[in-house]
This record gives sequence, structure tokens and C-alpha cells, in this order.
Amino acid sequence: MTASNIALLLRREWPLAANVVTTALFVLFGTRWLADLSNAAWFAFVFGWLFAVVLVSAFAVVRHAEAVAEKLGEPAGTLVLTLCVTGIEVMMISAVMFTGKGGASLARDAMFAVVMIVLNGMVGISLLLGGLRHHEQSYNLMGANAFLAVIVPLSVLGLVLPNFAESSPGPTFAPAQAVFLSVVSFALYGVFLAIQNVRHREYFTMPPAAGGEEEAGTGAHAPDASPLAFHSGMLGAYLLPLVFLSKQIAIPIDHAIRVLHAPAALGGLLVAVLILSPESLAAARSALANQLQRSINVLLGSVLATISLTIPSVLTIGFLTDQTIVLGLDAVDTLLLLLTLAVSMLTFSSARTNVLLGAVHVVLFLAYLMLMFKR
Repeated sequence: MTASNIALLLRREWPLAANVVTTALFVLFGTRWLADLSNAAWFAFVFGWLFAVVLVSAFAVVRHAEAVAEKLGEPAGTLVLTLCVTGIEVMMISAVMFTGKGGASLARDAMFAVVMIVLNGMVGISLLLGGLRHHEQSYNLMGANAFLAVIVPLSVLGLVLPNFAESSPGPTFAPAQAVFLSVVSFALYGVFLAIQNVRHREYFTMPPAAGGEEEAGTGAHAPDASPLAFHSGMLGAYLLPLVFLSKQIAIPIDHAIRVLHAPAALGGLLVAVLILSPESLAAARSALANQLQRSINVLLGSVLATISLTIPSVLTIGFLTDQTIVLGLDAVDTLLLLLTLAVSMLTFSSARTNVLLGAVHVVLFLAYLMLMFKR
């Protein structure tokens, strides 16, 4: 590798340096720095620092995951991307649950936030941008239906059914029910992965006859010349420090919610926004490049992976820490969830999309934000 290539690499991977330096500093001084956040200026500085480092690291993770995706092709490529993003999210949720005092409902709030942000906000913006530029866009209907066929029952089983289970007080599951839900979540996701990557890969790529879209890559930038091993190694280098930083940022998030008397759901929203920001950019960029199939694979795959992997993870944490895990949504959020799932099924019932469908999803997302603060 030449000196110019090394200099270019260092400039591109500056987030890794910020990630590692921040991790080292908080390993040494984090306990003292986070012990007292009562000073508003100090709280803003620490939270802003951690938030910025985690955010730029998440963007770097998505950048390398997209490079891996281009080299592997669809649908395996977008699977790597969604699993990386979901892995960060599960780490942050687990860290806040272990750290925060009000973590019993955080996993529920984060999963609900992901569903609303992705199925309404991100899908809506992608369809709007793609529709404004290309009028109508096509995708593989079979793939979208396969995603929704798993998302809909797992969402209802995990976020609605606990409200009606009588064997446990409150919107929770009894141990046997929690074990059942964990097992079926893993099992259904395993079956889906087999369908997506082995038996019916063609469901998740655009048929050649559809035209207008390439099967691999976003089409928004030139292919990366670096080897697959390099990007895989960089994924690990970014993700490992994020495990620790996730635990650190959990402390100011919990402090802010308690001090400001903010809605408990705000913690889940912050976690979801922080992690989904780079993925949102990737999906919007693909839609603008007239590659809606890739956007759908990323967006619906993110929702499915989040629900399928978060539910078993947090229920396991609940068993290990003897902590009550609240999963059931309240009445207002339940209605929003069911409305979102119904509209999503209508949106992806036709093989072509337009700006009207995007506008409807954006309105639902704005309603979610409004009702979080004003009930």
C-alpha cells in the first residue's frame, strides 16, 4: 500500500480514531465523568460527545456494510447491512436496560419506535423521493409480502398480545409465554432467512424483465475497490467499541428522561433515531437511484430483524436480571401500530408505488411524534 493510499485510508476512517479514543477515555474516566450530570452544561457536553461519536461510527458501520453488500450481491448483501444495524440497536437497548432505572419498557418503546420510524418515516420518505423523481417505481411484490407475512404476526404477538394475557399482571408475559415467544421469534426469522437466501432468493431481487434497476449496489456511487476482508475487519473494529459506548450513553439518556420528566418512550425513540439515521440515508439514496427493491430489502429487513432479535434478547435479559419486561403497548400506540401494519399491507399490495403512498406513511409518522408528547 502506497503512502497516498494510507493517507486516504486514514482520512476516510477518522471515525474509528474518534471511536477508539472516546472508548479509552471513558474506560479511564467514565465512572467519574458520569457520576454527577446535574450541571446542565456538563450533561450537554458529555451527551453531545457520546451521541456524535456513536452516530458517526454508525454511519461508518453502514458504509462498510454497504461495501460488503455490493460484493456479496442481493439479497445477502442487505442482510449484512440490516444485521449490523440491528446488532448495534440490540446492544444499546441491552445496555440501557442494564443501566437505567426505567428500562422495563425500553425494549417495547424502542421496537415500537423502529416500526414507526421505518414503516412510516423511512418508507414514506423513500417513496416520496423516488416518486417525485421517477413518478412510479417497481419492486418485487413477493419479497415485500414475505417480509410483511412475518412482521405482522410477530408485531402483534410481541407488542399487542401481552395486554390480553391473563396469566401475568400488566402488559407482560408469564415465563412460559415469554419462552414460547422467544422460540417462535427465532424460529420464524430462521425460516425467513432460509427463504431469503436459499430457497427463494429471486423474491428479493428485481426480475430482469422489470428493467431500470441493477441487482447489486446502490448505483449512487462507484464500486469500492477494497477487498471483502478489509470491510469485514473494519466492521468488527467499529462494532466492538460501540458495545462499551452504548453502556455509557445509556446513563445520560436515562438521566435526561428522569430530570426533564419526559415521556418514557422518548428513550426508545432516541435509541432508534441514533441507530437508524445512516440506514435511512442508504434507503433514500437507493430510492433516488431508482432502486426501490434495495430500499425495501433494507427497510423491511430492519423491522423484521429488530422484532425477531430484540424480543428474545430482552426477555433473556429479564430472566438473567430478574427484571420485569413490559412489552404490551397502551391503547393509543396499539391503534397506531395496527393502522401502520394495515397501511403497509395496502402499500405493498401493488407492484408499483407513487408519491401518494409515501405521503400517507409520512402523515402516520408525524401523528406518532405528536401523540408521544400530546395524548
